[in-house]
Amino acid sequence: MKHLFIFAALGLFWGSGICSFAEEPDTRPNIVMISVDDLNDWVGAFGGHPQIKTPNIDQLAKTSMVFRNTSCPGPVCGPSRSALLSGFMPATTGVYANRNNMLDSEIVQQNATLPEYFSKHGYLTISKGKIFHRHSTEDGADPGHWAFDIWEPTSGKGGVNRNKLYSRDKGIINGKKLKDPKFTTSGGSSFDWGPTERGKEETSDYQTALWFKEQLQKDYDKPFFMSVGISKPHLAWIVPQQYFDLYDLDTLEVPEVRMDDLDDIVDAEGNKAFEAHPDFLWCQHYGVMKEAVRAYMAATSYADECVGVVLEALFTSKYAKNTIVILWGDHGWHLGEKLRFRKATLWKESTQLPFMIYLPGMKQRVDCYRNVNLIDLFPTLIDLCGLPKKELDGKSIKPLLQNPELEWTPTVTTRGKGHHSVISEKWHYINNNGIVEELYDLENDPMEWTNLAQSDDPRAIQAKAYLKTFFPTGDVDEIPRAKKKGSSAKTLDMTIKPKRILSELN
Repeated sequence: MKHLFIFAALGLFWGSGICSFAEEPDTRPNIVMISVDDLNDWVGAFGGHPQIKTPNIDQLAKTSMVFRNTSCPGPVCGPSRSALLSGFMPATTGVYANRNNMLDSEIVQQNATLPEYFSKHGYLTISKGKIFHRHSTEDGADPGHWAFDIWEPTSGKGGVNRNKLYSRDKGIINGKKLKDPKFTTSGGSSFDWGPTERGKEETSDYQTALWFKEQLQKDYDKPFFMSVGISKPHLAWIVPQQYFDLYDLDTLEVPEVRMDDLDDIVDAEGNKAFEAHPDFLWCQHYGVMKEAVRAYMAATSYADECVGVVLEALFTSKYAKNTIVILWGDHGWHLGEKLRFRKATLWKESTQLPFMIYLPGMKQRVDCYRNVNLIDLFPTLIDLCGLPKKELDGKSIKPLLQNPELEWTPTVTTRGKGHHSVISEKWHYINNNGIVEELYDLENDPMEWTNLAQSDDPRAIQAKAYLKTFFPTGDVDEIPRAKKKGSSAKTLDMTIKPKRILSELN
């Protein structure tokens, strides 16, 4: 973790204040946007876990605005990224799940995505790694290459040390096959973890980071917008052994859980709406809860190391004084809370994420506790860079960058048509298609253990009525499931471009 000292040195001579760049085209800022897949708020700077080791992201936070209450538009990769990159919420586009290709949405077809809009207005857009969710098409898996001026496919592979592999789906514990495995039904992507066979230099995310290091040493005749996609800590948690070694199993802390946590979440007939997830039951049955939590933390520390490579390259380059840095996770992640692992819920562990913005001239950390959303990033960058205004679902948070104490409204996360979460700084209301309601008092119950949706407490009644007013009206239908041709792993022919003419896009 050698990247830290660079920031400390730079912080001594950068200017003060928060800047806006709209006057002259040649002074418009560069942008480095770093996405870290499945990163929850366990980052050190957010205080989510006392033992996590994320020194590089933490160092960036020391001279950034850190948004402590950020929500995702949707609690899985496809809807969240599609919303952020298109500027339109799931209830507007019909992109509610990973099975939906955003390009099948009429409103997305009519509007430039975030990188397309910046390219249209004079920016050189550059990308490698996971930025767009890989959309399925009839011609293969489309990684979103069409949206960038320069796009590089991912490379690198670290392999897996099968002698230390854990896999619920395969029934393997520490490299040993179980004789009568329990809870082996797949829950989507495999619930696997273990060390790689090879070192970090050969792994995909580290090679992505090194590629951006090279790009930051080049000369450009226009401002650039670099989109850095780090894929960990997405499953599988297969990262080099050195990151597992950062955490001692004997002293590792895991989230506190209550086995009756789901009992008060019921439908109108009083039936329980949710059960414990197979991942959780498997970890509990085989006593590997700490091993699973350590694996996520190891993958997070690996991702942090990759982020550090990019940040060191930027802040030692000639672009250091004129580059905005944005870092975000695309949604949260459960690690035992609510008796589950993974994402795809409307509970706080899944909807909340780390988000920070560094503007040239910022010298110290500023925390903002207002409820913002990744949907707000597109209009915010337009605002900061002086581009023409565009009608989008989000709103610019530039005013919060200037004054983090401004009054702000609650924000929404959508899991499917009619399934919404609205969160404020004090309350969290969830409505699953009018069938199951939940309300949590975040000040007194931050773990969301007690459902107050049916409480006769006047405060709860008032909070629920208020938060309901923020639900989207007239949710559009889900767009058709994306068509697939052959293997879903097939990569789209890069000569095939979707039917989008940038000059005609709004």
